[in-house]
Amino acid sequence: MEKRLWSAADELRANSKLKSSEYSVPVLGLIFLKYADYKFSVLQKDLEGEGTGRKKIGKERYQAKGVMYLPEESRFSTLLKLPEDRDIGKALNDAMSAIERENTELKGVLPKSYTLLEKSTLLNLLRTFNSIPMDIEGDAFGKIYEYFLGEFAMSEGQKGGEFFTPTSIVKLIVEIIEPYHGRIYDPACGSGGMFVQSGKFVTNHKKNPNAELSVYGQEKTGETVRLAKMNLAVHGLAGDIREGNSYYEDIHESVGKFDFVMANPPFNVDKIDKERLRDDKARFPYGMPKPDNGNYIWIQLFHSSLNEHGRAGFVMANSASDARGSEMEIRKQLIEDNAVDVMISVGSNFFYTVTLPCTLWFLDKGKKDTPRKDKILFIDARHIFTQIDRAHREFTPEQIEFIANIVRLYRGEDVETVNCSNALLNEKFPDCTYNDVLGLCKVATLDEIEGQGWSLNPGRYVGVAEGKVDEDFDFKERLEELNEELQVLNAEARELEERIEENVVKLLEGE
Repeated sequence: MEKRLWSAADELRANSKLKSSEYSVPVLGLIFLKYADYKFSVLQKDLEGEGTGRKKIGKERYQAKGVMYLPEESRFSTLLKLPEDRDIGKALNDAMSAIERENTELKGVLPKSYTLLEKSTLLNLLRTFNSIPMDIEGDAFGKIYEYFLGEFAMSEGQKGGEFFTPTSIVKLIVEIIEPYHGRIYDPACGSGGMFVQSGKFVTNHKKNPNAELSVYGQEKTGETVRLAKMNLAVHGLAGDIREGNSYYEDIHESVGKFDFVMANPPFNVDKIDKERLRDDKARFPYGMPKPDNGNYIWIQLFHSSLNEHGRAGFVMANSASDARGSEMEIRKQLIEDNAVDVMISVGSNFFYTVTLPCTLWFLDKGKKDTPRKDKILFIDARHIFTQIDRAHREFTPEQIEFIANIVRLYRGEDVETVNCSNALLNEKFPDCTYNDVLGLCKVATLDEIEGQGWSLNPGRYVGVAEGKVDEDFDFKERLEELNEELQVLNAEARELEERIEENVVKLLEGE
């Protein structure tokens, strides 16, 4: 159904003058509207008979059941029956405004740009989404919304990466930090995928996510905040998502507050005004990195947001694992404070915006009270993937479960096999207990890590399995990796020049 709906909607865009970015938000708004209409219709049937001719069922009755109240002008059936001479775009804008008036938590969230689309396109979109059957499960709308988000992200390229993290990466992060219960924070939340997958994780473990999780997000772009709020709504979730630049605005007063932090921040961001952050010792206790690069600003922000037993999982550029100079000093302090728990290398082509590989970092402040206190688990998952098309890869549910089970064995937890990872587990861990596997995983001590110059690059520790060859070498990909390494070396060289200059000045002043 997802593919059929996308194919129909994408064909309409191709025949219009609109860019993908102009088209995506109105289309996602229509999926949201169809979801709201579905929920309203189901409850309306259940409530039939409660009202009388003199007393109708009011919106409070719907909202008490957790359902958005839809006035008549916002119903899908009403919009489809409008006469041909009506301005459909204006009618849709008015329908969204009416929903916001009746449901104040949605104020300012829903799109009202439908007059940009041609009447014929809007009518066809309404008919397309009206074809979604009314007897499907409610979470199907969330899956459709998620699928469209991913397709729009792919078609929008670089901009798409600002609001969407590939689902299989998010699922792996969630499976490893295990957010069963507590407060979750994402200070670069995009369209809210981390929250959605956390909710699914709780549901899969037979609990109610709205009862178990409190969701807090921050995002610098207002349009993306609205995408996230609609995404939560179509998945039946509630959360506090606000607009703000996380470098300079700590809207949720995050220090020491959260049980879980998950994020996919922008990599290698330059021109951050570090002078504005220098005195914020609570959020950045290890100091400012000297290179013009935001990676270690983000890493400290994630770390400082955790409570004393909190866990974090986030995506980071590979270069951060080996960066030298002041960034290495920050990394060394994190390691010595027993905050780093697991590091996972992910291969190239998982993201829509860059082909570069990346690293997943997992922090655990509660680890200091466990036998893992002075250890870190390294996993090299670069050769674990499924090719979905020529340019993109993902993890299958079986592969996600297998990687997460390596972490569970390391932590002494029970493994999970609902996604059929038994065969992979039996091959690598026949006794169902953790052991180092050449080319796959290695538990390193702090002494070993110090011997590697405080590197957190899994490739330095796990080694290469016998007989493994790189069969998917890609020249463009390798050139990008080398260019990233060159940028890191250039940044380190500039930092070294500054230190030499400072020392020379001190020597001269001393004379």
